[in-house]
Amino acid sequence: MNSTALRDDAPLESARRQRTRTRLLDAAFDVFAEQGVKAASVETIAEAAGFTRGAFYSNFSSKEELFFALMEREKTLRLAQLDAGVEQFLRPLVGSGGAELDDADVLRTITRILELQSDDRRWWLVQSEFLLLALRDPAISADFLHYQDSFFQELTETVVAALASARRRFTIDPGEAVRVIAELCANGEARALLSGDERKFAERLSESVPAILLALTERV
Repeated sequence: MNSTALRDDAPLESARRQRTRTRLLDAAFDVFAEQGVKAASVETIAEAAGFTRGAFYSNFSSKEELFFALMEREKTLRLAQLDAGVEQFLRPLVGSGGAELDDADVLRTITRILELQSDDRRWWLVQSEFLLLALRDPAISADFLHYQDSFFQELTETVVAALASARRRFTIDPGEAVRVIAELCANGEARALLSGDERKFAERLSESVPAILLALTERV
């Protein structure tokens, strides 16, 4: 086979490999949520995706590597949803030069941005289980911390920029403020799972999250 043919086949192989990885990630999400991260086996995940064990190991070296890929995908999704909310609901209010919003506008805008966030409760369940796994396994804990730090750094940058466009800023360290709000969301999801609260994510947090953000910020 000549080099031109190899180059022509490369995009097809890359696309096929990406589809395989996506199916494995989707299947792992379902299996992790149903069986738990620790109990789920590579064989079960591969079978749920319609592949063999060999296909799994052609894409991921371990179940843990797959989970980190799943976490990365979720991080990208949630940050994209936040960016979309800022562009859709905040930018029209503040304009390109930035404008000060009153408290009512801030509360209303945050609530609308929350409505765009993913409401898949499986993720909170799966993430909580992997946190416990990381707490027990030093080999995983460092990578888990790295993922969390990376996510919160990007999240904090986005939130700080959005606040600045509305001429507001945090009154405490921005990274700590964002973690406080994120913990509030996580605790809210855990309580919803425990209590069987079927309300949507934004509906459950539409009072607490905007109020906390407003309390932790000031006008510039």
